[in-house]
Amino acid sequence: MTTIRRATATDEPAIRACAEAAYTRYIAAIGRKPAPMLADYAADIAAGHVHAASDAAGVLQGFIVFFPRDGRMFLENVAVLPSAAGRGLGKALMAHCEAAARQAGLAAVDLYTNEMMAENLAIYPRLGYAETGRRREDGFNRVFFSKSLR
Repeated sequence: MTTIRRATATDEPAIRACAEAAYTRYIAAIGRKPAPMLADYAADIAAGHVHAASDAAGVLQGFIVFFPRDGRMFLENVAVLPSAAGRGLGKALMAHCEAAARQAGLAAVDLYTNEMMAENLAIYPRLGYAETGRRREDGFNRVFFSKSLR
């Protein structure tokens, strides 16, 4: 059984470790650490933007970072431990974000991914997200997606 809850300050080391485990494999392709490996998770947690997914034993398996922005929900990051991949946890975290957006009365969820993260480019359309653009931002080549919730 997976539990998704708002992250607390005590979750920060496990969240950082999860980000490192989930994104290290992309360093060579991107040529530098992906943005999620550089994030200030302590600040994101303090702002209430991080939600942690834990297994039945309470061990963190993944997390998601999202917040309202310009009348829409912005999904900044979703990461799952490689050992927990393939079990639907990423989809559950994204559904959690979408439910929070609906509850807040927001019209859509927006996100981006790095163009080198081929798995993401394939999965987001299967989850109902449409590509809305590509551009270089903060030194990364990003692909932007949006999903209407109406």
